[in-house]
Formats: sequence, structure tokens, C-alpha cells
Amino acid sequence: MAEKITMGADGVLSVPPKPIIPFIEGDGTGVDIWPAARLVLDAAAAKHGATISWKEVLAGEKAFRETGSWLPDDTVEAFKDHLIGIKGPLTTPVGGGIRSLNVALRQLLDLYVCLRPVRWFAGVPSPVRRPELVDMVIFRENTEDVYAGYEVEAGTPGAEQLAEYLRDQMGWPIRDGSGIGIKPISEMGSKRLIRAAINYALDHDRRSVTLVHKGNIQKFTEGAFRSWGYELVTEEFADRAVGWEDCDGEPGDRLLVKDTIADITLQQVLTRPVDFDVIATTNLNGDYLSDALAAQVGGIGIAPGANINYVTGHGVFEATHGTAPKYAGQDKVNPGSVLLSGVLMFEHLGWTDAAADIVKALEATIADKIVTYDFARLMEGATEVKCSEFASAIVDRL
Repeated sequence: MAEKITMGADGVLSVPPKPIIPFIEGDGTGVDIWPAARLVLDAAAAKHGATISWKEVLAGEKAFRETGSWLPDDTVEAFKDHLIGIKGPLTTPVGGGIRSLNVALRQLLDLYVCLRPVRWFAGVPSPVRRPELVDMVIFRENTEDVYAGYEVEAGTPGAEQLAEYLRDQMGWPIRDGSGIGIKPISEMGSKRLIRAAINYALDHDRRSVTLVHKGNIQKFTEGAFRSWGYELVTEEFADRAVGWEDCDGEPGDRLLVKDTIADITLQQVLTRPVDFDVIATTNLNGDYLSDALAAQVGGIGIAPGANINYVTGHGVFEATHGTAPKYAGQDKVNPGSVLLSGVLMFEHLGWTDAAADIVKALEATIADKIVTYDFARLMEGATEVKCSEFASAIVDRL
């Protein structure tokens, strides 16, 4: 019998043999990549004696056509009630409606961690010479920063009123005709994100956590993020982690927590990728950094993502790329992003063997040069297959 996933009193998910998991097919190429990913996920679960009872919920263009809402309340309630869900890419409405469906889901469910592991799969085309050196896990704060959406449009009464206040009360020389945005970074939001990153690093025997920020310029937001991170190390992790200023660069058997400026980080992940392991950063920095890193290992077409609240147990796992509507229905694009997001979901559920099997089968398929068009055009001797055929080839190697 299909049952809901629940959160136990011990703070650990209780996952039945046949869990009910809501899914959003996604807009554009979602019609192609979701069925392909589902085929592999079902096969891997079945290999280990589990069955997923998929529950479709609506968001994006399909929801708007059928309900008149881009993000129906029933969808949000389904994710709240069932704790775990997965989704394809969603269109951001133009000229009205929700600013971003993805951001709305993260904020409504308080999914404060955007988890994006970045690693290279042997054989995947890459623009860098040593993509195998890239093995990083990004913890991007998901609810604050400029993504909070607190801004006013230039020329509106609200903008003029806010500008006048800032000139009069703060002495800031805001120019006439400015749009103004507010960038909130809180101690609570920063510490819970960094706490999750440190716990992940300790649980997975990683070497270090790097706090990425722009605190040299934005001292009371990004700079505070850095300071609160080091405070957290001292307050909660002193026996297992140490800040680099407190250990002369030699952490011993403790986890090293360090920091770096955002702009130089975007250079150093290219020139010195081995220096980075787990990264904890603010929302906008994390967006830039995760896409830049994905480009080093094959692009966002195979980049997974997860949005998680480790306290409540809620998690929404998602393809990180766009909808690519010109390819919709052509059975052409790479399903890797949503499939690997499903791998993250399996790991979160504790289905680690099934997750590992999918990764091995994906690696074997790519090693045999059976790939979708995006990789085939960059590989010598590749066999180009359809999206659905790529999924079937992965299942054959499970």
C-alpha cells in the first residue's frame, strides 16, 4: 500500500517501501525528460525492492491552462503534506504573475538550502583540461538576498518615497529615477545554511567548507555572513571543525572552515579546483557559482539540484536548467539534470544503493559513448540517441 513519507521524532525521515512522491512534469522539454528520468528511477527502486507511487501535481504552463493559476495552492499543499517531491523545469511568467515559480516554492516551503553537487562523469565533454579535479558541493542560501524580491520600480511613488527616506534619514545620495532593491541577510538564515553545510561535510568526510562572500564591499550583509559562519564554528562545532585563522592552516583531524571573496572564487574554481570542497554561500553568489562550475563538467544539462529544509524534512528536487521550449516534444534533450536530481532525492531518502546504481549505470552508458545530441556533437565516435533511448540504455546497465 502506498504511504506518505513522514518525519520521525528523531528528526529522521521515515520512508515506507512504497512512498507517495509528488512530481511536476515541467514545462517545455519536461514532457521528454521527466518520463525518461522516471523510467530509470523506477527501475533502480525496483531493483532494491521498492516502488514509488508517483502523484502528479501542477505548476507552470500546464497548471495555468487547467486551473488559471501558475502555482495552485493544491500543489504547494501536496509538497507540504508529502515532504518530498521532484520537478522538471518551469517557465517564469513574463509581464505578470509570480516573479519565479522556483523561488516561490522555495520561499513558501522555507527550503533554505539549495544543494548543488558538481562533479565530472568520465567521458563527458568539457571545456577545461582537467574536469576530473572538480568535485564540489554547493550550499546556496535559498530564501534571502536579492531573491527575496524586495524592490521598487524606478519612477513609482514607492521608489520616490523610499529614495527620499534614504536621502533624509541615511544620508545616501540616491539618484533620481533609481529603482531600489533591498538585500536582507540575517544571522538566523546564514547560520542555518552554514550549519547544514558543515554537517554535510562532517557526515561525508569532506576536507573543508569555504564561505564565499563579497564582504570586502558589502560589509554588513555578505561580510556578516562570513562572520556568523566563523561564530557558528566556535559555538557549535569547536570539537570537530576549526576556522583557518585559528589553526594556521593546519586543522589536524578537524574540518577546516575558510572563506574567500566571490569574484576571485570564480577564477580559482577554474585555476585551482582542488582547493574547494564544500562551499557555503549567499543566494546570488550561489546562483552564479553553480552555473559556472556546471560548465566545467558538461553544462547545466546534467547539473542536479535540491531544495531542502533539514529541520522539517521537506525537499523539492529539480532540474536546474531552463525549459528549452523549441526542443519540447522532440525526444531529444539530455534528461541528466532531472535524473541526477532524482539521485539526490534517493540519497536524501536513504536509498543510497539505488542512487549509486544509477550513477554507475549513467557512467557506463557515457563510457560506451551512447549519448544525447548535446554530448554527441562534442565526442568522437559517439552514438547519438533520443532522450528516451538514453534512459533505456541506462536501465540496461543497472
